[in-house]
Amino acid sequence: MSDLIAAPDHSDGMLLQVRGLVKRFGSLRALDGVDLDVAEGSLTGLIGPNGAGKSTAFACIAGAEKPTAGSVLFRGREIAGMAYHRVAALGIGRTYQIVQTFADMTVLEATTTGALLRRPRLRDAIAHAEDVLAFVGLADKRYRLGRALTIADKKRLEMARALATEPSLLLLDEVMAGLTPAECGAAVDLLRRILARGITVLMVEHVMEVLMPIADHIIVIAAGKTIFSGTARDAVRDERVIEAYLGSPLEHGEIRERAT
Repeated sequence: MSDLIAAPDHSDGMLLQVRGLVKRFGSLRALDGVDLDVAEGSLTGLIGPNGAGKSTAFACIAGAEKPTAGSVLFRGREIAGMAYHRVAALGIGRTYQIVQTFADMTVLEATTTGALLRRPRLRDAIAHAEDVLAFVGLADKRYRLGRALTIADKKRLEMARALATEPSLLLLDEVMAGLTPAECGAAVDLLRRILARGITVLMVEHVMEVLMPIADHIIVIAAGKTIFSGTARDAVRDERVIEAYLGSPLEHGEIRERAT
């Protein structure tokens, strides 16, 4: 199988560093000073209540939105405000909270669009797309239209399309949402294989029972601010996290067991 990424070239261990990220939409302050670090080779979970600003932070990192203020360093390079396609070319791929399936394209065609970012010869792009589809478990569905897929396969297709761009950092926005326990288990297996290939993952997720055991690091934001950064074990014991996100003692007790 062809490599999904180029060899890592970042030396200080932090692939992504975000400082003081602010995003305003008119009078609404969606982000109000978010700080986060993502270590190379890690799976970092980004969690928080609905409306906390998680997807907005992703959009600012990936270039879909221009921050109002703040810094986004990727491999030590400032990328805040950089165009989406330039950020992708530097090595950041992403999926979306609401699945963005190319409904009238086949699975192979949609994945090939991602591969064309680095492989402008169509034959090479198709070959790489075939490799990626085998990796994510969609090779047998490569000629199906996007609209004919199950929700689980649509999410795999989104991941395939992002992986086809050969990212070093993959931003995953709620890839477990709507999946059955068995499908979540398969998604976790895929995540572990992605990490084994040297791809760093920053992941927004609400399925805490799945996220906590596999995350190297947890960042919690609420009301557009970072309120916690640390291990999953510490996150479930932090009073600010419990109050802002984890909820009742029963709920956070169940999550604590899984995190420890």
